[in-house]
Amino acid sequence: MTQGEIMTNISEIHITKTIMNEFLDDFIENILDSDIVIVGSGPCGVAAAKYAAELGHKTVMIERNIYGGGGMWQGGYLMPKNTVQAPANKILEECGVRLKEAGNGLYVCDSFEMVSKMLASACDAGAKLLNSTNVEDLVLKEDHVDGVVIQWYPVQQMPKFITCMDPVAIRSKVVIDATGHDSFLVRRLSEQRQGIPVPKGCGSLWVDEAEKQTVELTHEIYPGLIVAGMSATSTYGAPRMGPTFGGMLIAGKKAAELAHEKIMGNKVKSAGKALKMGHHNVLVTE
Repeated sequence: MTQGEIMTNISEIHITKTIMNEFLDDFIENILDSDIVIVGSGPCGVAAAKYAAELGHKTVMIERNIYGGGGMWQGGYLMPKNTVQAPANKILEECGVRLKEAGNGLYVCDSFEMVSKMLASACDAGAKLLNSTNVEDLVLKEDHVDGVVIQWYPVQQMPKFITCMDPVAIRSKVVIDATGHDSFLVRRLSEQRQGIPVPKGCGSLWVDEAEKQTVELTHEIYPGLIVAGMSATSTYGAPRMGPTFGGMLIAGKKAAELAHEKIMGNKVKSAGKALKMGHHNVLVTE
């Protein structure tokens, strides 16, 4: 807009109608019946969304907050600097994040740049974000997960006597639990299916072990449900990693590739081996 250029006159209801039409069209076309639903939009969820969409899948992230990014907005002790351990720096470099080497394979960046560029990268790949939305439940058929049940998150914050309104369901071929410490979908599934562990919560801090297990424990825990990142460590009681994000980024990439393999029936040819945190025997807290 140049100086002196006059804005056009637009009516209030034209704006309202445009928002409503575009949202409903987008919801029906791209969200209602998708390939991959990712619950949670933290580092693991955003990485999963980016790679799932790049692999050609109709991908939806669901986030109960009004904004995406989860814990990436702040580093440790509320300081806006985020760290990643090699080789996860390659994921951030793909997104255009400027990194500074801190020695011993550690990299640091501004948290604002990391979260904004990762979200933009997922968006550019074609992923959709359904924010201010809470996942209440799974769509659970005889032998597989078939989607999720959703409700506006602000509705759930209202007094109970006026929130007795039903949610709605969306369908997907694969659901990824990237809910972090809550492991909410795994916890809900454990109430209904034998053999699904009740999430223990994360063990105490042990960075190296936690980073490895965050990736290794990411897997399909039940047909149609992949547990990923911090949700996986919390499910099995593995150590926590504190204010570093490398394992969660690689776990998100792994989750996207596992979902692709399930949908397409063939493995992804990628840098998966190069982005592995290392081989070890899985050690979880009893």
